[in-house]
Amino acid sequence: MKTDSIFYRLFQEIPSIFFELIGNSPQLAESYQFSSVEVKQTAFRIDGVFLPNQSIDNPIYFLEVQFQSDEDLYDRLFAEIFLYIRQNKPKSRWNAVVIYPTRTIDTRDIQHYQEFFTSQRVRVIYLDELGETTSLPIGIATIKLIIAKDDKAITQARELINRTKQEIDSQLQQQQVLQIIETILIYKFPRMNREEIEAMFGLSELKQTRFYQEAKEEGREEGELKAKLEAVPGLIGLGLTIEQIAQVLKLSVEEIRQNTNIKEK
Repeated sequence: MKTDSIFYRLFQEIPSIFFELIGNSPQLAESYQFSSVEVKQTAFRIDGVFLPNQSIDNPIYFLEVQFQSDEDLYDRLFAEIFLYIRQNKPKSRWNAVVIYPTRTIDTRDIQHYQEFFTSQRVRVIYLDELGETTSLPIGIATIKLIIAKDDKAITQARELINRTKQEIDSQLQQQQVLQIIETILIYKFPRMNREEIEAMFGLSELKQTRFYQEAKEEGREEGELKAKLEAVPGLIGLGLTIEQIAQVLKLSVEEIRQNTNIKEK
């Protein structure tokens, strides 16, 4: 299973799950943006970084997902973190979170870094020790689906799908969670195609509902708006006014002003 890509997508689309996972308020996600960061050094890439949008009181969170034994993990992780700090000189303090499927994968060779673990500046999470999925928030239960054995994964997935439809009010977030559950199932059952997965878990019927189609359209429109807004600074650089940009991108002047930091001279 390509766990790195699943976790990246999970935290990219629903960052509140990360903050729930470390025991913080999910609302904190609104103060961060999540991305994968390449450090300017051969083969150095941090799995994920939550960067605070504005307040320097919020820490930077470095994220590492490790599903195989790696004796050099902590040496590499701290080398990446401190190289990142040297290159970017962030004003915020930093924390790190390492996620393992189980404790047996963790080499725990931390003799040079013990103080960071003692102070909880670096936290280690073992997915199989998070508790029963039925008692966990939907986001964390979705993460646990990744490590579920195939026979249990079927039951857990059905429970998660039902909970998602019942407990999540936002159409867009409901669609995102269901799509991630579907992606996890496709990786867990590689001999089944997408249509078989959808039929087995009742997702094919769900996708035909007006509710799902509206959520899908809402997500598509948000993606289009984001792409248009990203083009605004370049068009400003070419000398266009906000009114001209609004006409080119088929947006209102108010939409551009509300969603960007661009100000006309």
